[in-house]
Amino acid sequence: MKKLFSTIILVVAIVGILHYSGWSFFEELRFELQRVDAVSDAFQKGLSGIQVEGQGVVVKILQDDRKGRRHQRFILELDSGQTLLVAHNIDLAPRISPLIKGDEVLFFGEYEWNAQGGVLHWTHHDPQGRHVNGWLEHKGVRYK
Repeated sequence: MKKLFSTIILVVAIVGILHYSGWSFFEELRFELQRVDAVSDAFQKGLSGIQVEGQGVVVKILQDDRKGRRHQRFILELDSGQTLLVAHNIDLAPRISPLIKGDEVLFFGEYEWNAQGGVLHWTHHDPQGRHVNGWLEHKGVRYK
């Protein structure tokens, strides 16, 4: 009886340790894979108008788009090797500055398909409240 009780205590302790340390790691890893898969999946299937979240490394900084609403533009390379053009509305959200090649940027926004890898926009709040609020994160600062 004492051995059974000790075994039960050991199993409960192991489950507790996994839950508070290792389990959360596996949950975060699963979420990371889903995020990467969402962008890659959207590109492979030619999908547009879907919310995606992920991260990438800046491989090119482009000139701002100044036609209509102004957009800060740059290209990210994702872990999958896919590139993604980010069009960040700087009339509605702060510019990421300074932003240089090699910087990591986390993102949440709307994906639009194109043959070059896609475009990410709606990386800001919607002042009308009709669209999901997006964001970009650079060096611990969230731009929305």
